[in-house]
Amino acid sequence: MTFETIGLSGELLKALADHGYTKPTPVQLQAIPLVLQGSDILAGSQTGTGKTASFMLPILQILSAKETNQNKRAIRALVLAPTRELAAQVNESVKTYGKYLPLRSSVVVGGVNIKSQAKDLRDGADILVATPGRLLDLVTQGIVHLSQVEVLVLDEADRMLDMGFIRDIRKILALLPKKRQNLLFSATFSDEIKQLADGFLKSPKMIEVTKRNTTTDLVTQVIYPVDRVKKRALLSHLISSKNSQQVLVFTRTKHGANRLAQQLCDDGISSVAIHGNKSQSARTKALADFKQGFVRVLVATDIAARGLDISQLPFVVNFELPNVPEDYVHRIGRTGRAGCTGEAASLVCIDEDKLLYDIERLLKRGLEKVVIAGFEPDPSIKAEPIPNGRMQKPQRNRPPQGNQGNRNQPNGRSSGPSRFNFRTQGKSGSR
Repeated sequence: MTFETIGLSGELLKALADHGYTKPTPVQLQAIPLVLQGSDILAGSQTGTGKTASFMLPILQILSAKETNQNKRAIRALVLAPTRELAAQVNESVKTYGKYLPLRSSVVVGGVNIKSQAKDLRDGADILVATPGRLLDLVTQGIVHLSQVEVLVLDEADRMLDMGFIRDIRKILALLPKKRQNLLFSATFSDEIKQLADGFLKSPKMIEVTKRNTTTDLVTQVIYPVDRVKKRALLSHLISSKNSQQVLVFTRTKHGANRLAQQLCDDGISSVAIHGNKSQSARTKALADFKQGFVRVLVATDIAARGLDISQLPFVVNFELPNVPEDYVHRIGRTGRAGCTGEAASLVCIDEDKLLYDIERLLKRGLEKVVIAGFEPDPSIKAEPIPNGRMQKPQRNRPPQGNQGNRNQPNGRSSGPSRFNFRTQGKSGSR
């Protein structure tokens, strides 16, 4: 199948050809015809699958086919995104795919001067990409009107709920015309997502590119058991031994991201942190430096990493496991994108045993454990509380581990039965 055979217009085909896009991804093959038919959609699609084009291409075609006689453009398509970075990425896709169409788009996000955004909207926009909070600010000030929206997109809806946007989303839904097309995209499905979808989607078509709450087979996932005080040294060792030139590292907190980036720099590994406390200009520069190879390691929090568009990123590291299991899926989804392979490493100390258990339960499988020589866990160390206040306790009922070695091998953490199945790896990094 080609973009032409699924019904896209000549202008869109020309724009796609300009950028070397010839073959639709699986989510695009499923979604584009359904959106063109006017169906509501509930799509389970991870990052890196081409989901942005799967809704933006048909939206551009639908809007361009309808002439408007208004001098000031009315907002006819609204895309809600959880972060500034993702909103900017979506708006950039409008410019990329719609370069030969007489349509105008605008993006409104927090952290940017609201007056400049109001000025940009003076002549209106056919497509508005927004974060929920800033959109409501502009609506309250009478700058944005949503009475003529024909298509609504909730992009990465799971992340918006995680960030506490549910009330804002419901307020926005109440401002929209009842007659409209609705598209919801989410990498994971929770009860909250299902409840939200039931509230506004009308007989939606279900699209699942991968099974719910799963990770792509293109990503090799490895758990490295290590004491908390040795994590930074192990991270530097992994980056150096693998000769990784582009590494995305996740921490739980903004302060932790700053501290780790500085420590890596002290180790001679060029690094920069990106998180919500950074200004938009600082975040943009950090990402640009990382993409261009000026910085080897980008240390990020979960929220800041959403929407990062980094092609062929080979290596992602969980310096700390996330408190929410679904965030693990989001994190490692930054690698193994668009058909490329990738590796996701997680440095796990005894404090995080429960978090690891929750992740493996979500994935419905055990993850390979590898102990690096020189970084073996000290069996005398006890678990300590982590930032969310949950004390980590060993779990006995583990998911199936598969054929990963001797199940009776001690894990070095307790005198009881081993929870971990792992192999020991020399410091050379050979596998």
